[in-house]
Amino acid sequence: MEHYKFFQNRECEYFPCHKIKNDEDFNCLFCYCPLYLLREDCGGNYNYDYGVKDCSKCTLPHQRNSYDFIMSKMGLVMERGKKEYDYCEKNKEK
Repeated sequence: MEHYKFFQNRECEYFPCHKIKNDEDFNCLFCYCPLYLLREDCGGNYNYDYGVKDCSKCTLPHQRNSYDFIMSKMGLVMERGKKEYDYCEKNKEK
């Protein structure tokens, strides 16, 4: 096993922060999902409540083998982040 792909913090007061079948497989590596800003392209289980993305039922980043999936999306995360940055820079008050 590639140990850098899995981490648990059982001392965290929120562990596990989502209900899963087996706590032994709960991955804390992506405590905050880096795919949130991808909106509907994240690949996770989410819904929108009053226009806010609600990921409280999503376990995608917390699955034992989630690392490869998350990393496969990071190019898109960086691309979208750059677009947001460029838009803000272009439209900020001068």
